[in-house]
Amino acid sequence: MRSTKLPPLAVIASLLFVLGSASSLHAQDWAKARLDASPRHHEYVPLKHGNRTVQAFVVYPEVKGKAPVVILIHEIFGLSDWAKEMADELAGQGFIVIAPDLLTGFGPGGGGSSEFVSQDATIKAVSGLDPDVVNADLDAAADYGKHLPAANGRIAVAGFCWGGSKSFAFAAHRKDLSAAFVFYGTAPADVSTITAPVYGFYAGNDARVGATVPATVESMKAADKKYDPVTYEGAGHGFMRAGEDPTNPVPGNKTAREQGFARLVKLLHEMKSAPVAANGTENKTTAGKAVACHSTEVVASGASM
Repeated sequence: MRSTKLPPLAVIASLLFVLGSASSLHAQDWAKARLDASPRHHEYVPLKHGNRTVQAFVVYPEVKGKAPVVILIHEIFGLSDWAKEMADELAGQGFIVIAPDLLTGFGPGGGGSSEFVSQDATIKAVSGLDPDVVNADLDAAADYGKHLPAANGRIAVAGFCWGGSKSFAFAAHRKDLSAAFVFYGTAPADVSTITAPVYGFYAGNDARVGATVPATVESMKAADKKYDPVTYEGAGHGFMRAGEDPTNPVPGNKTAREQGFARLVKLLHEMKSAPVAANGTENKTTAGKAVACHSTEVVASGASM
């Protein structure tokens, strides 16, 4: 396991930021401003699978040729402005990014992430999601991305915080992924079914998750799976978001965010096609009419914009 050394930090600074950021997660004006200023094409697509429809935020890169697809899994805070801004930033590096709102239909009035009035309510809802429903929603997003005319057939998954653990779990579930990227998330109990390489991004000041990494290294090694974890010393849990928050007082978060993003983009550009041509459990996914970010049309009931 590799470790990236950052300048020494006072633990109190990290604690103060975690406490302060909790109240500002719902009001991510800085992320929304960057998203609104983006020149890239954004749209909301309802993805129907079985008797469920999940809303997905989709961003296209401004490129000439076909592009890989990244399924982005949001934090425990739902499909926030930061999650959408992160999707847009990745698209700016040449990838089609699909970020499903996994709270679709579970919010007040049958809405999604944006319908929750408090962060605590959002966390409780995300924590209570059925893992099988989450995987089915992610399958729908991957199936949709796989068949996009602008896609080149390579699909990766990247998740953050709660989404990092779900990214690892999805890698154990789906067989046609080219790579899985786990940001400060834990591994599933059974890793034997994983076929894609898994890349980990961990914070030095995150004992809860960091303590699980050595055992994950051993289990992935025993199963003969590729697992490449990197720990960014001096950073705290959630550094990809915290590192670009203008109110962040921890230099290590910013440094880890910059290094982590550069590593992610490099690995995405280097990833190969999946070892198998198709997912054995692929289900039929139907996409409804997309609504572009500047469209005046109204999204169907239950959409989360």
